[in-house]
Amino acid sequence: MPIALPGPLRVDDLHAAALPIIVEFPEPVSQAVAAGRDFLAAARGPIYGATTGFGALVGYAGRDTAADQADNTLAHLGAGQGPDLPPPVVRAALLVRAGSLARGLSGVSPHVITALTAALGTGFAPAVPRFGSVGASGDLIPLAYAAQALRGRGDAYLDGRRMPAADALAKAGLTPLVLDGRDALALVNGVSVTTAALGLAQRAARRSHLALQLLTALLTDLLGCDPQFLDARLIAAYAHPGAAVVADHLRAALAGMSASGTRPLQEPYSIRCAPQLLGAAHDALSYVDGVLDADLASVSDNPLLFPGDEAVLHGGNFFGQPAAFAADLLAVVVAQLANLAERQLDLLVDPARNTGLPPMLAAGPGRQHGLQGVQLATTAFAAHIRRDATPAGMQSLPTNLHNQDVVPLGTQAALRAYDQAELLHLLCGSLALGLRQAVHVGARRPTAPACAAVLARLEAAIAPVDPDRPLDADVRLAAGLCEDAAVEFSLKPRP
Repeated sequence: MPIALPGPLRVDDLHAAALPIIVEFPEPVSQAVAAGRDFLAAARGPIYGATTGFGALVGYAGRDTAADQADNTLAHLGAGQGPDLPPPVVRAALLVRAGSLARGLSGVSPHVITALTAALGTGFAPAVPRFGSVGASGDLIPLAYAAQALRGRGDAYLDGRRMPAADALAKAGLTPLVLDGRDALALVNGVSVTTAALGLAQRAARRSHLALQLLTALLTDLLGCDPQFLDARLIAAYAHPGAAVVADHLRAALAGMSASGTRPLQEPYSIRCAPQLLGAAHDALSYVDGVLDADLASVSDNPLLFPGDEAVLHGGNFFGQPAAFAADLLAVVVAQLANLAERQLDLLVDPARNTGLPPMLAAGPGRQHGLQGVQLATTAFAAHIRRDATPAGMQSLPTNLHNQDVVPLGTQAALRAYDQAELLHLLCGSLALGLRQAVHVGARRPTAPACAAVLARLEAAIAPVDPDRPLDADVRLAAGLCEDAAVEFSLKPRP
């Protein structure tokens, strides 16, 4: 489905932008953008970035010509360092930027938005270094690299291959973008990289959250646990809405299950408290959803133009504090979900707690090692996620001659959450692989139809670990399978 600007954009649109997409810039929207541009041309008095220097140098006059002003805007921001951002993040950022500019309050030339939509219709992605943004006056440095690539300067990717940006534009059939000072500033003066990374991280975390619910149900069924910890009366007394949602989901997944009667009266917290833990995550993820909805509907820029009121207003709508707080919260949620997945796998491989299955789920302990390597890796993944969960949104350092005397550092927070969500995905795959192997080495087959369907999907795609083999690819495959199954199950109507 084409995406029509200015939106509202959705998180799924950001994910779709990883591949060539059709983004429409309807004529009425283009005309409104043009009206803002005409108002800018007629406006009198100093206008930040159009007639002035930038940042702490706003008190000085800008360059004499429009082209020089654009060069001056972007050249001094070419200070990023480190590895390139993943192209899907950069392409999602181009879509977010187009959505903001298309709202008609930035005074940008319509052809700038047309260039963004044209690039998104191809496999073009600017090469953007990871480090350099404080997420305050927008994602200035990373977006400057994106703007330069659209001009044919620097480097870019085309269909995953890195090359000079001019070559990538030519091969994609794109024309180098022509900018003046206001256009250049409008491209960089927003937190579009932050919003894009947070949106992609949130989507990945939500999929893993659903997968962990289904995997928790499968673990409960394979071990033969008593499901009374999901009783609706018990959960209602807890009074937290997320716990009720998750418990309903788990009860649906376990419908038809028969308890074995051999388990302890009270299961470990990684099973018994799963609705409370996953429910709290549900509520926190809902907060992040709200921040993203606002970010994707907002104009992140400075100044903003209101032609109907003949007003040019200078302010701070480029300040990414909401996304910074949301990304920090997401990091904490991902860390606790990672803890849950790691502890559930640890329970599953331990013969003292897994109803007598062989250690490490090895088909022939000693001669074979089963999930031993996978479990070691999950410990490393969980530790890595936990170590990086320190909040970024309160690490403010004054910069830019104290013009930016407080900064949110949301870009760092969002990119960190993006990385963590990928590790959580692998933890889910590791647990899914363990559950598939558990049945091979003696666990009972699931008694709930929904759990049996998940196991059947895993068994059809992944052979048992017998004999030992490298399991890295199997973990990735299992992660995708269980997340797809969880999303499908979540969409089924409930009785």
